[in-house]
Amino acid sequence: MERKVVVVVAVSVAAVACGMAAAAVGWRVRKRREWKKAVRVVREVEEECETSVERLRQVVDAMAVEMHAGLASEGGSKLKMLLTHVHNLPNGSERGTYYALDLEGTYFRVLRVHLNGQQSAILEHEVELQTIPQHLLTSTSKDFFDFIASSLKEFVEKEGDDSELSVARRKELGFTFSFPIKQISVCSGILITWTKGFSIVDMVRKDVPACLQEALVQKGLDLRVAALVNDTVGTLALGHYHDADTVAAIVIGTSTNACYLERTDAIIKCQGLLTTSRSMVVNMEWGNFWSSHLPRTSYDIDLNAESPNPNDQGFEKMISGMYLGDIVRRIILKMSLESDILGHISSKFSMPFILSTPMIAAMHEDDSPNLREVERILKDILEVPDVPLKVRKLMMKVCGIVTRRAARLAAAGIVGILKKIGRDGSGGITGGRRSDMKMRRTVVAIEGGLYSNYTLFREYLHEALHEILGEDIAKHVILKVTEDGSGIGTALLAASHSSNNVDRI
Repeated sequence: MERKVVVVVAVSVAAVACGMAAAAVGWRVRKRREWKKAVRVVREVEEECETSVERLRQVVDAMAVEMHAGLASEGGSKLKMLLTHVHNLPNGSERGTYYALDLEGTYFRVLRVHLNGQQSAILEHEVELQTIPQHLLTSTSKDFFDFIASSLKEFVEKEGDDSELSVARRKELGFTFSFPIKQISVCSGILITWTKGFSIVDMVRKDVPACLQEALVQKGLDLRVAALVNDTVGTLALGHYHDADTVAAIVIGTSTNACYLERTDAIIKCQGLLTTSRSMVVNMEWGNFWSSHLPRTSYDIDLNAESPNPNDQGFEKMISGMYLGDIVRRIILKMSLESDILGHISSKFSMPFILSTPMIAAMHEDDSPNLREVERILKDILEVPDVPLKVRKLMMKVCGIVTRRAARLAAAGIVGILKKIGRDGSGGITGGRRSDMKMRRTVVAIEGGLYSNYTLFREYLHEALHEILGEDIAKHVILKVTEDGSGIGTALLAASHSSNNVDRI
């Protein structure tokens, strides 16, 4: 009897053990299957985001073609190719004290820059930041510019009377106005519409600098608005001040744009304008560039459809800091829906833009052995605790795929500009190289946190630039980081377009 009991117990234990073993095997099989699903999603994204040199060169050609079309006629291209009427870029010979007003959103900055006429020597600059009261965002143009003029007067009057560089000189102001305008001249432009929460109705279709100038006169301030520009043109001005070989400027941060120096005779749509200058800065508004050669994914399509401006700013939505984090979020969400590698899906996954680009940079560049920064962001931001190391590595790879595509496309855009002006070694020939061309030293000023602060983005961009151009040409192309084009650069444009410098010009 006892032997039967022992046998029964043994059989039961064996059955339980077998059951547990089978369950463990089943669990491992399920986990392996879920892992493969997640990996498949990442592999598909990687293939869709592929930016081979051949594809990048197609983007280069498309950019150059669109630039030609945009210069030929208004509305001829997705690229607006706006005329800035800036003919005189600062060259380092400017002397005196100049001011800048940088109005970018619900705040503005005022700057004073002292120049002594020696290239690369900005003696000093001072900055003040002012918040615009909320009620003025929907007030009248008079109330709005009265407030701006009062702040400017207070700032200007802080300057000491012993400034040698200011004696007997009329004060000049550069004005950065980051809203849609139709530029009429270097110092005048008509407001097309307000953005960023502004709604000062009576200012629409008015000359913005003229409104500011009137307010300055009423405040008794002898300060002339010498230049109206956007931040990208300011970046080009600052780059050219320090290096005369600077021919283009790129801003790539939260948003992105580009401008460059174009031959006046190549701007067909400006023929008839009274100008004796051989060149003019063109504001491309390249965020709106589009081509069928861009490697677009279903995640880009969904992001575009859900954005406030569907079918606009297509290039910007693929390369700028505003959108990279959300593309990563969408990919991770897809992985989580198709597999259970992250377990319970937090509601945070469905919140647009909860992942910022600085966060994906931190995950992508996490060099700790256990990827602690990846773990922290997944836990604190997306509310996913206890993520296994191999899953963290997969998240890091997603960040890399999205960032690499963005950087390489930005590089293609830069080469597209160089091709248009014959600085890519091809002499402007689509799809070819000229062996008889002597390549000139070519500098591109570049500004923005995505490039300056995200090391791997910057490395991917440089790598692509060399691949597209080839080493022999790439060694002549220099990307130079600038800081504060919208402030210091704008003050420099006031100097280069100053009435005090008319004789020199």
